[in-house]
Amino acid sequence: MTQKDYLLEVDDLVKYFPIKTGFFKRTTGYVKAVDGISFKIERGKTMGLVGESGCGKSTCGRTILRLLEKTSGNVRIDGKDIFAMNREELRTFRPQAQIVFQDPYSSLSPRLPVGEIIGEAVREHGIIDASEFDSYVTRVMNACGLPEYYKGRYPHEFSGGQRQRICIARALALNPQFIVCDEPVSALDVSIQAQVINLLKDLQKEFGLTYLFISHDLSVVEHISDTVGVMYLGNMVEFSETEKIFSKPLHPYTQALFSAIPIPDPDVKINRIVLEGSIPSPADPPQGCKFHTRCAGCMEKCKQIAPEYREVEPGHFCACHLYDA
Repeated sequence: MTQKDYLLEVDDLVKYFPIKTGFFKRTTGYVKAVDGISFKIERGKTMGLVGESGCGKSTCGRTILRLLEKTSGNVRIDGKDIFAMNREELRTFRPQAQIVFQDPYSSLSPRLPVGEIIGEAVREHGIIDASEFDSYVTRVMNACGLPEYYKGRYPHEFSGGQRQRICIARALALNPQFIVCDEPVSALDVSIQAQVINLLKDLQKEFGLTYLFISHDLSVVEHISDTVGVMYLGNMVEFSETEKIFSKPLHPYTQALFSAIPIPDPDVKINRIVLEGSIPSPADPPQGCKFHTRCAGCMEKCKQIAPEYREVEPGHFCACHLYDA
């Protein structure tokens, strides 16, 4: 069996935010947004990252790109440790790893026309010769379904779906290898969501892109992802290939999450698993398994000992005492 070619390797990544109180702003605790997660993404593949609001998905994506500094852990993109780079090395590396933000309304400058929004970083990083700049921006726009005459228009003149296409074109213009898609369709209508998802898949096939796709919409994740990771309160609780995790989720949290997926058939009865209580605070997570306060199958050791994140089946990782050897 050949060794898989991984573009992204995340090893025990931790990101804490300090809580400062009082007149002197002393640090009295930490919000444990990302609390030691590890995963890999093969080159040219898509990994979906799912979980409830506040579980640390977006913080994970931004820390991977070093938009936020890590607390500890390692991130390698194409074999390069991005947290070991100095300022100049990081600037040279930036075009290779891009992000598409959730809100296309706030992530575009209202003062710049579309052509300049897409081409600004291209000019800054010297991606293309100045003589070819205009035709290059046109080619990128066409690849994203944007006509050339949009160049002189401003973001307020476009719909949400068109704005998200502009955001995708801005990322694509730098010729990246890796793109973090941070809930790129959650602010769009369902019909427009399908167009944007299909655009992302077409671009991946054409340019060999690798995606980390962060989303709440499990149906979208199932459609676009090759592998899926499930986060809960800063930890990865389950990870596997898409088909395997959707057909046989192991962790009680994953089972509850997937039971909420609507099925478009009135004759099919959905056995919905309703989680009691609310998510504990990431500033003061419970001892032992973080999910034990909401888990119907909670055992005594779940309250005391955090389960080990390990390979339960070939390629299927889970952190739950139900599968202790």
